[in-house]
Amino acid sequence: MNTSKNIYFIAIGGSAMHNLAIALHLSGNKVSGSDDEIFNPSKGRLEKYGLLPDKMGWDDSKITKDIDIVILGMHARENNPELIKAQELGLPIFSYPEYIYEATKEKTRVVIGGSHGKTTITSMILHVLNFHEKENDYMVGAQLEGFEVMVKLTDSAEIAVLEGDEYLSSPIDRRPKFHLYNPNVALLTGIAWDHINVFPTFENYCEQFEIFINKIEEGGSLIYYSGDAEIEKLVTKSSRNITFVPYSTPNYEIENGVTTLISDSNNYPLEIFGEHNLQNLNGARLVCEQIGISSEEFYTAIQTFTGASKRLETVAKNSKTHILKDFAHSPSKLQATTKAVKNQYPDRELIACIELHTFSSLNQEFLTQYKNTMLEADRAFVFFSPKAIEHKKLAMLSKNDVKNAFFSENVTVFTNSDELMETVKSINFVTFNNRQI
Repeated sequence: MNTSKNIYFIAIGGSAMHNLAIALHLSGNKVSGSDDEIFNPSKGRLEKYGLLPDKMGWDDSKITKDIDIVILGMHARENNPELIKAQELGLPIFSYPEYIYEATKEKTRVVIGGSHGKTTITSMILHVLNFHEKENDYMVGAQLEGFEVMVKLTDSAEIAVLEGDEYLSSPIDRRPKFHLYNPNVALLTGIAWDHINVFPTFENYCEQFEIFINKIEEGGSLIYYSGDAEIEKLVTKSSRNITFVPYSTPNYEIENGVTTLISDSNNYPLEIFGEHNLQNLNGARLVCEQIGISSEEFYTAIQTFTGASKRLETVAKNSKTHILKDFAHSPSKLQATTKAVKNQYPDRELIACIELHTFSSLNQEFLTQYKNTMLEADRAFVFFSPKAIEHKKLAMLSKNDVKNAFFSENVTVFTNSDELMETVKSINFVTFNNRQI
């Protein structure tokens, strides 16, 4: 990869975009860009590296023939004046995933896909590679402890580990991002309908994963969770000349709030917990085997993995209370997370809170997917903002609509965040219901 390019980002403030901008800046490129609004943490991080635009808004005078590459973010629109100017000048325009592929096409590409667990598995693999000082390029969807940026691209690394998101690539490229990476080693965690504003039917959503399998390089490998019925269907019908490697839940035990992995005659106490995370761990192990890390080396390293940001991340804990936050907005993630916490602390009261804020979660038709997802909680609080529904131009929901969709008596629905906070603050987190939590 040439490290002396003049690269311009249209919509530089996005979570992924600003990380790529910083990564390319750190590798010696001249980086600049624009956006109509930028919020923290992107704003502060761009400012730290001198990459924050002088003013917000689009300005086509910034687009000149001196620019070698334009990288277009999903936040921009098709009629963006800077994009139009770049097209008129005939400048090379890449979406985020197109550029990632261009920078890694000579490397062994590992791509982690699926409706859930992508960030965690990618993070696990990176943690293990970093622990054993095995050089790699990467792109991951969360900030990781010990990593300055979420993207790293070098000339020297022979391996690139990429999180494969199924959302669209750019305003002018409607392909899912993970269709563009052409992996040598791929992993699929599971399929649970999401992004209904883009994939209106479950069948259409599943089709994207079939296309992903067909994009794996000839002679490559697909590691997949064997407990997912939809993935099993795709694997069974596939005629690809690739190696299919299934994984499942490894043996484990939980004692005094600590999960221990059992492998042959060895026990490995872990910082993470939850059956879904142990499945993620097993998938990550098999990926690492494909790129030269033995199972024993993997187990040694994974014991110190504390999790990805906002994925069952500990906010605070003591001997009686454990407060966690999680990015579990979809039904399958919410159910897995709630179950994981209850299994880890079966003798404690579990109070679970979720905000419905995505297009899918606020859609009347999709809302039924949340049925029974919070049954494991002793008390479940669900919040949604009517203003968010108006902003997304969706049909208005009532509290009863939401409660009926969850289909469990333990659910209380809020539309006022102050009322939710007052309810949470009123709970005695030491002797709730006369039980220690």
